[in-house]
Amino acid sequence: MALTLSDILAARQRIRGLADATPFVPSPHLGERAGQEVLLKLENMQPIGAFKLRGALNAVAALPEDARGVTCCSTGNHGRGVAFAARARGLRAVVCMSALVPEAKVEGIRRLGAEVRIHGRSQDEAQAESRRLCREEGLTEISPFDDPHVIAGQGTIGLEMLEARPDLDMILVPLSGGGLAAGIALAAKAIRPQIRVIGISMDRGAAMHASIRAGHPVEVEEVASLADSLGGGIGLDNRLSFPLCRDLLDDTVLVSEEEIYHAMQRLYYEDRIVAEGACVVGIAALVAGRLPAPRGPVATVITGRNLDMGVFTRIVTGQDVALGDHIVKGRAYEP
Repeated sequence: MALTLSDILAARQRIRGLADATPFVPSPHLGERAGQEVLLKLENMQPIGAFKLRGALNAVAALPEDARGVTCCSTGNHGRGVAFAARARGLRAVVCMSALVPEAKVEGIRRLGAEVRIHGRSQDEAQAESRRLCREEGLTEISPFDDPHVIAGQGTIGLEMLEARPDLDMILVPLSGGGLAAGIALAAKAIRPQIRVIGISMDRGAAMHASIRAGHPVEVEEVASLADSLGGGIGLDNRLSFPLCRDLLDDTVLVSEEEIYHAMQRLYYEDRIVAEGACVVGIAALVAGRLPAPRGPVATVITGRNLDMGVFTRIVTGQDVALGDHIVKGRAYEP
């Protein structure tokens, strides 16, 4: 189906009072670095600690009355959103996750009342289990990104940013399966066609970036990352988020684990914000000089706070962090 601004406006009505109106605040420190005002959309302040609640609530609200339950694959935050939304409707929820997902995120989903199935070591393997549950148990799958209601729900973030600041020149969006980037770009460009929307991801296992470069969805190897929420494939049969990101994003940019590490420190020490590695990729790209020069205010989305606090403590205290066979060397924060 073709998504339009009207779908995002309808999603706003469904989630109103539940997952909308998060703070949108300036970062004076980043503004000094950029030479333009930089604003942070604080989706880490959602009830589940992440933006994914918007799309999940919109998707679950669209289910028929006789739905037997829902399932999804998730790297963490989408599962929280689906669990929260399903519990509100009294539906069974089964969240399928790979063995690479941090235990803190697994437990967070269980606390919201969902069943968790650990299956394989990739998002694609977890999705295969989710689809089996649809076939054999009659559950409805809610994709983390390739679902029209999910994309429309995430697009409400773009509405809120442009309504608050219609003068925005550039939006930096963490890029994984593309639901967030597609929704924000669709909303933002419908309201302000000249705005630039740039997707940012880590430089190891960035599926949407690789797919856009290839011209079609491709598989990538999943590896441990500080930006673990951005891991996973986009699905070789992707029908919505890939074409929307391909057509609407002005560019995609990659940042290193070391740059993510330092951006997490920067957000903590300068803006006093605890956030996942996936949230800071836009900040990392800005500080590293990977972006076109802004002609006006810049915004980025602080997507969530559901991280392993032990790892976060190591980062903000300048210690080494092991990511499988890759070691991110620690260093004390320097502005």
